[in-house]
Amino acid sequence: MQELADVRLTAWVHGYVQGVGFRWWTRSRALELGLTGYASNRSDGRVQVVAQGPRDNCQRLLDLLESGNTPGRVEKVVADWSEVGDAIAGFTER
Repeated sequence: MQELADVRLTAWVHGYVQGVGFRWWTRSRALELGLTGYASNRSDGRVQVVAQGPRDNCQRLLDLLESGNTPGRVEKVVADWSEVGDAIAGFTER
């Protein structure tokens, strides 16, 4: 079943998302969903979120990122789906 297959979600989050607890919030949501990966501040002001796990849980995380109920202000999220890459232990802030 497609929903059960593990995938990698890479989401580029644009807006006012640095210095507002966004990475911590993302990490908390990802851990609740049983995902591994990281949230990383980028030099251009975006946050890159990489999450691996069941596709439906990754989709739930993406929905949360786009929900408008995050710290700061998300203007847009650009999502890329791919096959699972190298294993990532836990979910970290970078």
